[in-house]
Amino acid sequence: MDNTREEIMGMPPTDPSDACNNLALRKAARYLSATYDKALTSVGLRATQLSILQKLSAHGEMTISHLADVIAMDRTTMASNLKPLAREGLLTVEPSATDRRARIVTITPDGVSRLKQALPLWQEVQAQFEERFGPGEAAQLRGFLQAVLQTGFTPWAE
Repeated sequence: MDNTREEIMGMPPTDPSDACNNLALRKAARYLSATYDKALTSVGLRATQLSILQKLSAHGEMTISHLADVIAMDRTTMASNLKPLAREGLLTVEPSATDRRARIVTITPDGVSRLKQALPLWQEVQAQFEERFGPGEAAQLRGFLQAVLQTGFTPWAE
């Protein structure tokens, strides 16, 4: 029998992935995303789609690249995420009048309507999370996560 040092010394075996920042963040993100997705099912949106509609509603039209930057997503993935929303008529993607290489994304009236239907569901999950996790802790978590985005990595740079 091949015993590890930890087993011999009476310590539980260690798993190096337990110290992985990426794994811990992705596990928590999948857990919360699934919770938000489940809450939004009745309005036919996923959490990522809601975020896109929220940003467009708050900031008006944007290029795909700018929207991707605002949501911290690569441009190609953003373009893929926009397709079903455009098919449903919740937003439009049109060439820019000033730069034919750029594509402008705009929320439609149907998109605003769907967003209004989804917001109470989103707010309920927000409130439940803050109640269970703690409002101060949730605000602190958002601050820490925002700080992660300022660490200087350039994951989508070419």
